[in-house]
Amino acid sequence: MRTRSRLLALAGAVLLGTAATLTAPGTASAANLVDNSGFESATLSGWSCSGGLGSVVSSPVHSGSKALAGAAGDSDNAKCTQTVAVQPNTTYTLSGWVRGSYVYLGVTGGSSTWTTSTSGYTRLSLSFTTGASQTSAEIYLNGWYGQGTYYADDISLDGPGGSTDTQAPTAPSGLRSTGKTSSSATLSWTAATDNIGVTGYDIYQGSTKVSSVTGTGATVSGLAASTTYSFTVKARDAAGNVSAASDAVSVTTSSGGSGGTGFKQAAPYLYLGWGNPPAPSTVMNATGVKWFTMAFILSSGGCNPAWDGQRALTGGVDQSAIAAIRAAGGDIVPSFGGWQGNKLGPNCSTPAALAGAYQKVIDAYGLKAIDIDIENTDEFENTVVQDRILGALKIVKQNNPGLKTIVTFGTTTTGPNSYGNRLIDQSKALGADIDVFTIMPFDFGNASTDMYASTVSATEGLKAELKSAFGWDDATAYAHIGISGMNGVSDNQETTTVQNWTDIRNWANSHHIARLAFWSVNRDHGCPGGGLQETCSGIAQSDWQFTSITAGFTG
Repeated sequence: MRTRSRLLALAGAVLLGTAATLTAPGTASAANLVDNSGFESATLSGWSCSGGLGSVVSSPVHSGSKALAGAAGDSDNAKCTQTVAVQPNTTYTLSGWVRGSYVYLGVTGGSSTWTTSTSGYTRLSLSFTTGASQTSAEIYLNGWYGQGTYYADDISLDGPGGSTDTQAPTAPSGLRSTGKTSSSATLSWTAATDNIGVTGYDIYQGSTKVSSVTGTGATVSGLAASTTYSFTVKARDAAGNVSAASDAVSVTTSSGGSGGTGFKQAAPYLYLGWGNPPAPSTVMNATGVKWFTMAFILSSGGCNPAWDGQRALTGGVDQSAIAAIRAAGGDIVPSFGGWQGNKLGPNCSTPAALAGAYQKVIDAYGLKAIDIDIENTDEFENTVVQDRILGALKIVKQNNPGLKTIVTFGTTTTGPNSYGNRLIDQSKALGADIDVFTIMPFDFGNASTDMYASTVSATEGLKAELKSAFGWDDATAYAHIGISGMNGVSDNQETTTVQNWTDIRNWANSHHIARLAFWSVNRDHGCPGGGLQETCSGIAQSDWQFTSITAGFTG
């Protein structure tokens, strides 16, 4: 995605910044809310560390007799977390003493800070302001992949603790079905309210709880064809109070098929290279999403593919994430290319060589689909490389029966530009047999752009070009179209709101397009007024709200 270059450039500055401040936040009185803050219990009580890589050591320490050691490795950054009760609309200070290479201290979904390398203990500190209904905050420490063990001691979160809450949320309203297949039903509802704040929703099939999510939508899978099911939803808050059930809605699943003809895929981007990438299973359980677009496959030198051009195809964090997604009943489509980096298209000298690079990734994971994100002057605006990519995709389609191929590229508000039109025309001329042409309707250059109207206009322009190039009717053209948006604030300060994305999803369903994605799951958290960031959307939203909406795409 073309936003990656700016977000990566902003990484240092943004990570060292603070979360957006709400109107007239409270002032935190001094009180350390962190449990076992100095690890003097000689245990990890109160803390949870990924991969079992956290331990308590006697040396080196900052004070007292104990400290935390996080054994970061090639596939795990040894992230240690603790959830603390906080008060809404209140400013807190998080600090700690750390030692090692690339040690991070931060708040999940909010601000963070880090140090590159230190042989002795150094203090990290940041401030953040809780949201208007926020009652808990997850603080974390982590190292970085391949940088070795880090140490931390005397962690402090200064501010007032959370209060006891005994009031249950109101019941969710407006429960409705927004899509169905022969084996699934997609539901959405209007958010419940609470005196402190709603933290999640439980979906019931009859009297059985079948899913829990944080957003206002979910997809229930594993259903039988041609069968009527009754669903209700209950809201809960951070204190564990549960609302009454919503009104019930009945859904009768389709008689067969997958909710439409052809290839259908709801696959938001997940990028493990920056932005505190979430555990895929956490997102899947919260939203019902099944597919992820995993970014990015680049050249590690010559015509050799690697994750981000540096992480091996297998044996690392990327393979672990894919295994977790598949274990949870989902799958992935890798994205080759993007806006920047050393790409395979220019480095592989022939279509056959490029097809061979694609094949290595296909074979490594037994893929069902691949996405080629063609951008910038080295690929999208290079006609030789354009043709090389199309030729390579033709070869891999011939060598892998059933494999779906996707090309993703930029657009104007009225449809593809001249390079986009050429890409489509050449795919026809070369017989590349592309399954989905996905446009990225953002970064139009005007902060006041109506993102819903412009997305629809751009997609209709793509449809017209596909009809012209291939002689398709409207329905066939739509069935070969994908939309890949950007949640919240874009590089050009455009804003795609939650309502915009809901309307885009509904339009995509009503026109039966093939694919819906957005950049990115890493950013699917709220930070109103936060601007362009890698860990949040810059707007007010619930955690994973754009992913939940995307999960409701059925085509």
